[in-house]
Amino acid sequence: MRVFWEQGYEGASLTDLTGAMGINRTSMYAAFGNKENLFRKCLERYTEGPASYGARALREPTARQVATALLNDAVRATTGIGSPAGCLGVRGSLAAGEPRSNARDARVAWRDEHVSLLRDRFRQAVDEGDLPPDADPSLLARHLMTMANGIAVQAAGGITRDVLQQVADMTLRSWPPTTGPAQPDT
Repeated sequence: MRVFWEQGYEGASLTDLTGAMGINRTSMYAAFGNKENLFRKCLERYTEGPASYGARALREPTARQVATALLNDAVRATTGIGSPAGCLGVRGSLAAGEPRSNARDARVAWRDEHVSLLRDRFRQAVDEGDLPPDADPSLLARHLMTMANGIAVQAAGGITRDVLQQVADMTLRSWPPTTGPAQPDT
């Protein structure tokens, strides 16, 4: 996982990957089939580990708290000490092989799944009156993921945690107002 995280999909050679796992190529192929399948497994492990903050954010009680937790934790996770800067999913997709490759398809599915989860959470927030009725859950979800991914790219480029936190805070200042609990129809 760290090799893909540090080097991206294209930059991670089989020699690098097998060396990090302490196995030979034959064992890697026997265990994973190919590099693309190994990348998929690494995305799963990353989602359950370093990127698990996304699932935690979805459990926050309000849409604003979801957005705040997601962006604040994206800043912390992508600038963390002891881990590569940036995001495995983002770095892995910046150069992920030919269109229609398994690696590119895995990254697209990974990204789309996270946008869908956010969209569903924001639909719930609209239904509950936590977001205004004219709020667009799909657009809010895409905007938030774009910001989180941008934070990851900037972190990989060496931008400091303090600056990235200011960017997250600026995004949150433009968040739609809370409308209060939904009123029953009369």
